[in-house]
Amino acid sequence: MNIGEAALASGVSAKMIRHYEESGLIPKASRSDAGYRTYTERDIHLLRFIRQGRVLGFSMKQISELISLWLNQSRPSSKVKELTLHHIQELDAKIQELENMKATLQNLARHCHGDTRPECPILDGLAQQ
Repeated sequence: MNIGEAALASGVSAKMIRHYEESGLIPKASRSDAGYRTYTERDIHLLRFIRQGRVLGFSMKQISELISLWLNQSRPSSKVKELTLHHIQELDAKIQELENMKATLQNLARHCHGDTRPECPILDGLAQQ
């Protein structure tokens, strides 16, 4: 199938497919006699794997590691679990950071009158260094 069909079948845009090829995340596609990229079902399966990894928030480096583990049939599952647990720790840190941001914004919003006066604790809070 061509890149447009591969994009539809995998849920990954043609632009991202080209990016993944250029970055070495996926192998370069075969080319037709006319020079068009062609993809197999295995390529589509790999693109879906990458898409799911991105949906779960894995970095490109982590996805590259996961692909290596996925393709290695003699891999120990402990490596996959270790990578996943590390990612969970990263997500927990991001969640805490977002919770702190939310609490700060809620506090600033509580102190804003939200009327016609020019005084605004939200803007004052953002201006603090």
